[in-house]
Amino acid sequence: MKSLALLLTVLLAGCSSHAPMKAVDYVDIDRFMGVWYVIANIPTFIEKDAHNAVETYARNNDGSIDTTFTFRDGSFDGEVKSYHPTGYITDTKSNALWGMQFIWPIKADYRIVYLDDDYSKTIIARKARDYVWLMAREPVISEADYEALVEYIGELGYDIKKVQRVPQKWSE
Repeated sequence: MKSLALLLTVLLAGCSSHAPMKAVDYVDIDRFMGVWYVIANIPTFIEKDAHNAVETYARNNDGSIDTTFTFRDGSFDGEVKSYHPTGYITDTKSNALWGMQFIWPIKADYRIVYLDDDYSKTIIARKARDYVWLMAREPVISEADYEALVEYIGELGYDIKKVQRVPQKWSE
């Protein structure tokens, strides 16, 4: 019993309260589907040294989102890694709040907190402010756009020192 209490104490000590994180008002889910290049992130353990990272979404007949996350591990010539989580829209009024399931039954918080009008750039965040993804429809964005979007990530409560550019290099 003592070890359970100690474990709970340690877990709860790691929790911090954050101001609510507002998602975008509405996502046209069909426009959102397709290929997104990961421009920058606070990486999860699987994507720490990812190159040419791409997230692709396709809507399933049941309303879930077939997701493919692909990257080269360690370099542009590294081994291709691919993961296939399933997204579940949890707020069908806005389509901006999802659960992303890598393993059953756990669905990770996934929220679309920025989406430009032409659906060319987006920021995906988590209310825990542990991971974040800045993505675009093209593998490169302007430096001005990059700086403005990273600044916005900071305004959401993230430590922007942890944000890393994801190397993107594609042959024509």
